[in-house]
Amino acid sequence: MHSPEVIFTLAYLVFAVCFVFTPNEFHAAGLTVQNLLSGWLGSEDAAFVPFHLRRTAATLLCHSLLPLGYCVGMGLAASEKRLHSPSQAPEAWRLFLLLAVTLPSIACILIYYWSRDQWACHPLARTLALYALPPLGWQGVASSVNTEFRQIDKFATGAPGARVIVTDTWVMKVTVYRVHVAPQRDVHLTVTESRQHELSPDSSLPVQLLTIRVASANPAVQAFDIRLNSTEYGELCEKLRAPVHSAAHVVIHQSLSDLFLETFASLVEVNPTYSVPSSQELEACIGCMQTRASVKLVKTCQEAAVGECQQCHCRPMWCLACMGRWFASRQDPLHPDTWLASRVPCPTCHARFCILDVCAIR
Repeated sequence: MHSPEVIFTLAYLVFAVCFVFTPNEFHAAGLTVQNLLSGWLGSEDAAFVPFHLRRTAATLLCHSLLPLGYCVGMGLAASEKRLHSPSQAPEAWRLFLLLAVTLPSIACILIYYWSRDQWACHPLARTLALYALPPLGWQGVASSVNTEFRQIDKFATGAPGARVIVTDTWVMKVTVYRVHVAPQRDVHLTVTESRQHELSPDSSLPVQLLTIRVASANPAVQAFDIRLNSTEYGELCEKLRAPVHSAAHVVIHQSLSDLFLETFASLVEVNPTYSVPSSQELEACIGCMQTRASVKLVKTCQEAAVGECQQCHCRPMWCLACMGRWFASRQDPLHPDTWLASRVPCPTCHARFCILDVCAIR
């Protein structure tokens, strides 16, 4: 049987992690700084910059209070240990209590510094001040950002803790504690990395995540990275005025079919191979006429008379890429989560097959 302090520690640790990183369940339940303090923060749509000036300050303070909240809760959960009395508590607990009190104190001092002169010392305000023209100051730039954020044609994507927003003039990244801002007119954008994930959080399909480095021509503006799904890359480029350069090793898949073809090829690689009889000569793929046929449909998913798949008796006539395109073309674009498990007819004899029946030729 676990002691009350162990149970409380584990429960509070889970709560603290979820409160800081806010999974979808916490967002749905309204357990976020933005929702709990919505009356003071105001509306992001009405005033984007003032909202995030207050939000980043409130988030920093709330997160700094988590260790202190643990101390209060532990004092109640293990009241017999008299942890609420520092003179009688263990030395390690006194050090932790000192840290729990110090963190919000430092946060309050920093927030007070940020809020001086109507938030002019806040990192976001100081960044906007770099692009201000006298006599308006950073408030004039903030007003421009507020106006553009209210436009319905802005590009916005990403999780709440790493949102990417592109308006007619600005490229912005909203994180938990900061808001990065750079004007489109003097930024250099480079796709530095692409990562392929076989399964996305929302479906069973693969997803390619791109990392784009946003570097300003102004050396005083810190460069930042934005991340987005490759299927959104085309929409992003339409909103950007500056060209996006790609590193030599980065391959971008902008469509769902491109992502599926890569996964299709990786799955075929682990299927059993097919040996071509010595008397049979491989011909050019009848789909593209560019490469030799490289796959053969052989029922390997189940026994011969079991299941929906059928044995195909066609000779090898298709390359892997064309067979993958054929497979993708027969899918329902409104239900991409069913693609990998679906069955399609052979392009020549119409025998039904699945991905497990596509065998590479050796």
